[in-house]
Amino acid sequence: MSADAGDATPQTNVVLREMTPADIDAITAMDATLFGVDSWPRHMFVDELAQRETRRYIIVEVPDESGHLVMAGYAGLMCLPPIGDIQTIGVLPQYEGRGYARAMMVELIEDARRRGAQDVMLEVSSINPRAQELYRRFGFEHIHTRRKYYRDGSDGLIMRLRLTEPPATETPQKDPS
Repeated sequence: MSADAGDATPQTNVVLREMTPADIDAITAMDATLFGVDSWPRHMFVDELAQRETRRYIIVEVPDESGHLVMAGYAGLMCLPPIGDIQTIGVLPQYEGRGYARAMMVELIEDARRRGAQDVMLEVSSINPRAQELYRRFGFEHIHTRRKYYRDGSDGLIMRLRLTEPPATETPQKDPS
């Protein structure tokens, strides 16, 4: 999972919009650029977009030098309450550090909350400290490691954000008599 861990607030002319089938070729190419051997094949994006009841994919667009909007990143959520799962998130290197990943995370976490998730999960490569830091800033905690999960041999770190506190277990009161 690539992410932009920048503290910057996204520019006001940035657009977050829904991914559509017309975006799939461009997103598949962007995914290959960002994730190499671990990128998704085109059919995975097609399949994901077909499941609107449980999925949401967004794109962040930013103005280029001439003012035309260009894709800078994308992210996706699967939500099957009580669990939301950030399926993917990526920002092209030339747009990192500008808060775009953070803006997409906010949107997807809020969508998971609206859909009834109590926890949001994600997985990130152990060799991507920048993304790990972004997720920690949101309150995600590392809960499990999948050894050598990625094709490059790196571990997959499973992280969780609790959207609701688990119910407190009541301690039985002793009878005072």
